[in-house]
Amino acid sequence: MLDHDTDSYNKISRAFVDGQPAGNLTRDHLLDNITLYWLTGTGASAARSYWESGRAQALAAGQAPPEVSLPVGFTTFPDEIFRAPRSWVENGYPNLTYFNEVDKGGHFAAWEEPQLFAEEIRTVTALAGCTDHED
Repeated sequence: MLDHDTDSYNKISRAFVDGQPAGNLTRDHLLDNITLYWLTGTGASAARSYWESGRAQALAAGQAPPEVSLPVGFTTFPDEIFRAPRSWVENGYPNLTYFNEVDKGGHFAAWEEPQLFAEEIRTVTALAGCTDHED
């Protein structure tokens, strides 16, 4: 997590070393998260998605990905590693039903700003007509 990207490094370092949290990214939450990965032995499996994604991109080089036909909601966070402009998102997801630029959060937005992240999820699911169902 610490060497993921510069923004995350700075936020995690400030929260852990200096006691200056970034949203919900506090020293205690960092320790909880690291402990959870350690005790369950899931650190490697969590990082595997990055390896698989990079490998898939290398194998598909020069080939257009299949078109995404599902409705898509997209929120861009200001401290994300890469902030895709709306025009690019629309190009990649022709069925874009929701696009929003929020004023805080980064690559770990659900962790940093859980309330904001949850509000975005609720908004896009409401637009898509999703409702809670008991199974």
